[in-house]
Amino acid sequence: MEILIKNCIFKGKEQSILIENNKIKGIGKIKGEHDYVIDAKNKAVMAGIVNTHTHLAMTLLRGIADDLPLDEWLNNHIWPYEREHLNPEFCHVGSLLGCLEMLKSGTTCFFDLYFFEESTFKAVEKSGMRGFLSQGILDFPTPEYEAGEAIRTAKKFIEKFKGKNERIKPALGPHAPHTCSSETLIAVRNLANKHNLKINIHISETRDEVKRIIEKTGMRPVEYLNEIGFLGDDVTAAHCVWLNDNEIKILKEKGVCVSHNQVSNMKLASGIAPITKMIDAGVNITLGTDGCASNNNLDMFEEMKTAALLHKVSNLDPTKMPAKKVVEMATTNAYQALDLNCGIEEGKLADLILIDLKKPHLTPMYNFNSHVVYSAKGSDVDTVIVGGEILMENREVKTLDEEEILEKAKEIVK
Repeated sequence: MEILIKNCIFKGKEQSILIENNKIKGIGKIKGEHDYVIDAKNKAVMAGIVNTHTHLAMTLLRGIADDLPLDEWLNNHIWPYEREHLNPEFCHVGSLLGCLEMLKSGTTCFFDLYFFEESTFKAVEKSGMRGFLSQGILDFPTPEYEAGEAIRTAKKFIEKFKGKNERIKPALGPHAPHTCSSETLIAVRNLANKHNLKINIHISETRDEVKRIIEKTGMRPVEYLNEIGFLGDDVTAAHCVWLNDNEIKILKEKGVCVSHNQVSNMKLASGIAPITKMIDAGVNITLGTDGCASNNNLDMFEEMKTAALLHKVSNLDPTKMPAKKVVEMATTNAYQALDLNCGIEEGKLADLILIDLKKPHLTPMYNFNSHVVYSAKGSDVDTVIVGGEILMENREVKTLDEEEILEKAKEIVK
C-alpha cells in the first residue's frame, strides 16, 4: 500500500512524503495517484518518538501512592498492591490503556519492563505500535512467579514470542543490581547473548541503592556490573542518577545506553542524573517516562521539555541541553540504542507523527525543534504512523477502542 503525506512541513518548507509498505519511498515534490492521501496542511512531520523505559501496565496504579520517597513508595505501597492485585487481565487492560495514551501523544515505540508480559504483548500487537518487552526478573517472589523462577519464566516468554511479530521484540528486565544476585545477572547476560536480546535494568536510582551495593560488593553499581561481565551495548540503563566519573567512563567504553527518567526522578526526589557529563563523555542518552505510578503520565513531550529545563537550571547554564539535542535523545539516540532503522529518510521505516501547528501556543514558528521541546504538548499530535500503518488520524485512534479501554480500566480497579 502507498500512502502520500502531502503539504507537510519538513525542514522548514512544505513537502510530500511517500510511504510504500512499511518504508519511506520518497521525500519532496511527489505527483501521481496513490492508494491513500493525507493532506497535512498546517502540520509538521516528525520522526516517531521512543520511550526507552516504562512499566506499561502501571497505568492502572497511577496516583495510588504519591509524594513519597522511593523505598517507602515501593516497599509499603507498590509491591504490596502488585502482590495482591496483579494478574494477566490487569496487565492486559493496563497495557491497552498505556498504548492508547502513548499513541495519542506521539510515541511509536517503547521499552517495557514489567510482569505478565504475554498480556502486554497482546495489547501492543493490537495497537500496532513497536515494543521491546522485558520480562521482569527479581530474586524474590513476584505476582507472576515464586523465588528462583524468574529466569525460567523469562525463557518461556522468549521461546513463545521471539520472531512472532517483527514489531515486538522480547527482551530481558533484571530489576536492579540490589534485587538480583550476581548469578541471576550472569544468567541474564548469557540469555541475552544466546538469543540476541536487549536488556533493560535500573541502575543507581537512589543514594541508598548505591550504598547497599558498595556494602555488598565493595564496588559501585556500574563497577560491579562491569566486573561480572554484565554490561554491553545491548543494555539500556534506566535512571543512572548517582554515578561517578569512573562509572560514566565505563558506560561509554561498554556502549551502554542510558534512559534518562527525569520526571520520575524529580517526583521521587531521587536526584538529578549527571546527564550533561555523560553527554560530554560520549554516552548515548535517551529519554523515558518510567511507570505511571511515579510520573504520572507517558507524555514524552513533557519529558523533553523537563529534560531541557532541568539541566539548564541545575548547571546554571542556558546553553546546556539545547532543543535539537533533546529531540535527538527522544528519536535518533533511541533508534541507535534499539537498532531501529527509523528516521525521516528514504529507505527508513515509516514511523512518523504529524503535529498540528494550527494552535495559539505553536504560532508563529521560527524553529521546529524549539517548538517541539518548549511549546508542543502530546495533545498536539494529530496523526501517528508505524511501519506504514496509520494508527491514529485526526486524533482518532484506529486500532484501539478508546471508550471501551477507558471503561475496562475503571472497572478493573474497582
